[in-house]
Amino acid sequence: MKQILKSLLTRAQSAFVKQLLIITLGVATAITVGLSQNVAALEPGSNEIATGTWQGASFPVENFQGYTSPFGYRQSPDGSYNQEFHRGLDMAAPEGSYIRSWWTGRVVEVSDDSACGTSIVIESGNWEHIYCHMRGHVEKDGNGQYLSDRSGGLQIYEGQAIPAGARIGRVGMTGRTTGPHLHWGLKYSRQWVDPALVLRAMYTEQSGGRSVSSKPAP
Repeated sequence: MKQILKSLLTRAQSAFVKQLLIITLGVATAITVGLSQNVAALEPGSNEIATGTWQGASFPVENFQGYTSPFGYRQSPDGSYNQEFHRGLDMAAPEGSYIRSWWTGRVVEVSDDSACGTSIVIESGNWEHIYCHMRGHVEKDGNGQYLSDRSGGLQIYEGQAIPAGARIGRVGMTGRTTGPHLHWGLKYSRQWVDPALVLRAMYTEQSGGRSVSSKPAP
């Protein structure tokens, strides 16, 4: 009887180990696939970005003070207990600090009538970078629609080509915000990407040469 019980126990343990290995391999595969998808979305090819590396990228705000709200689910900033998905990274800086274009691209939208406040969207190949809560407002003239921040010396038109590191606005408090900051959003092939992952990739890429700066050279 003892031999029979021992044999049954051994078989049960073996089956359990096999099931555990299958589950572990499945989870590992899922994690690997997820990471590869993230890496693919974070490594622009030469068709999407002119240089194909992160060396040309610019940190998007001057006088950076700290990150105040990450990408992902968070409690609503209106003080309620509602959860909302935050599609960007909030960067605190003194009001009036200049905002710089993350990458060379073309302005595809300027707006001042949403929760994003006065904002600019720039397209760089498969990437879109979004800048919210800026100073100024939208105006129109014979050349089209543009963001106007006269006191900051800025006039940015839709359709305008913008080099990486160029000043495109200033930190303000327009739209839905509780304090001065830049809300910076990123999309790759129309899918939202965590900007923090991009910044980490930038630091890694640029650590051997010119480092990412919160105060890029003019």
